[in-house]
Amino acid sequence: MKTTHAVNRRFFLKTLMGVGFSGIVASLGLASTFVSRKGWDDPFDLQTPGNKTISSGQPVLSLTTVDCTETAIARYNAIVTAGGWPMVMFGQSELRLGMIHPTVAALRRRLFVSGDLAREGRMLLSFDSYVEAAVRHFQLRHGLLADGVVGKITCRAMNVSAQIRLNQLDINLKRLHKIVAKTTKETRFVMVNIPAAQVEAVQNDVVRQRYIAIVGKIDRQTPILDSKIHEIILNPFWTIPRSIIRNDVIPLMQRNQDYLAENNIRLFDSKGREVSPRSINWYTDEAVNFLFRQDPGKINAMSSTKINFYNTYAVYMHDTPLPVLFKNFMRFDSSGCVRVQNIRDLNLWILQNTPGWDRVKMEAVIRSRRNTQIAVKDPIPLHFVYISAWSTGDEAVQFRDDIYHLDGLLSE
Repeated sequence: MKTTHAVNRRFFLKTLMGVGFSGIVASLGLASTFVSRKGWDDPFDLQTPGNKTISSGQPVLSLTTVDCTETAIARYNAIVTAGGWPMVMFGQSELRLGMIHPTVAALRRRLFVSGDLAREGRMLLSFDSYVEAAVRHFQLRHGLLADGVVGKITCRAMNVSAQIRLNQLDINLKRLHKIVAKTTKETRFVMVNIPAAQVEAVQNDVVRQRYIAIVGKIDRQTPILDSKIHEIILNPFWTIPRSIIRNDVIPLMQRNQDYLAENNIRLFDSKGREVSPRSINWYTDEAVNFLFRQDPGKINAMSSTKINFYNTYAVYMHDTPLPVLFKNFMRFDSSGCVRVQNIRDLNLWILQNTPGWDRVKMEAVIRSRRNTQIAVKDPIPLHFVYISAWSTGDEAVQFRDDIYHLDGLLSE
């Protein structure tokens, strides 16, 4: 990798010399500054891919995605063979619209090589509106906040080498081949892509609905699995897993003896008899021998919905009483289960062939706070997958952080 970095540095210096870098900085009297937008609307950038959307109705798990990912691999092979892309040196401040800065030259080159910027252009040091659009395109492809600003997180993603991205595509293509072999036989299925923290409801090889998700923490990972959704429970009770009792509830009770009562959580012994929390020694592991059950309601950890599927990990999909969490950039915050935004829409899609259920009835049941179990007439195939690199075409190659370190690539 040292040779590649040396080449990139030589290219960076040569580029600056070619546009009279020293003269520009001397005339400004600053290493960076903000300038007027006048004269920035050069036509060379009108074709920037940053002006396009990269959303697609194409499922991640599809034969077309396999083909597009193979095409992306060929393209990234060519990028690596040509020397990769330059490093974008990150200082103390962000790069944003309106700046002139020497690093913008490397930024333009970086975005051009990866296809986010259509052409490098002439005003190499100016962070103009076309560079901003290209940065947004890059951020969307990498699952980042698409604000058009090059901060620490965006810069870190840009500085992952082309070789590592190529290796990431290779590994994920193998995963896609294996999983798509199953889904091609399925008319309807639900996919949870863990690194993307995203859910797709797929029917007839088209994404009918797409949802933001919250998946497992690094130390409480959401498992990779295949199953079938067989049941939806409205207004579910929440039976707290032993791991959460031990790691979360016991410490909370040590600090606040009213925690269980305040959160409508009741304790039961092995014979189903309710037990007073005051009878438990919360400074031991005694509590893990009891059943902890939270009553249905707004503060229930699963809120309106629990989606059940058979698995050996005791995980499920569910609603949350804290929808604000879906706005977080890092959505790896559960204990292994999957929280789904707008889950009531997913409920109706799953139940479309189950007689007697529509929006009006579902909302009425939820308002009643009555625990209601619904057997899905045609159980829906479900796939929890780990796809951190793929392409659905239009040169929009998607990458996500290898959050669980299963790719084993993101180090040089």
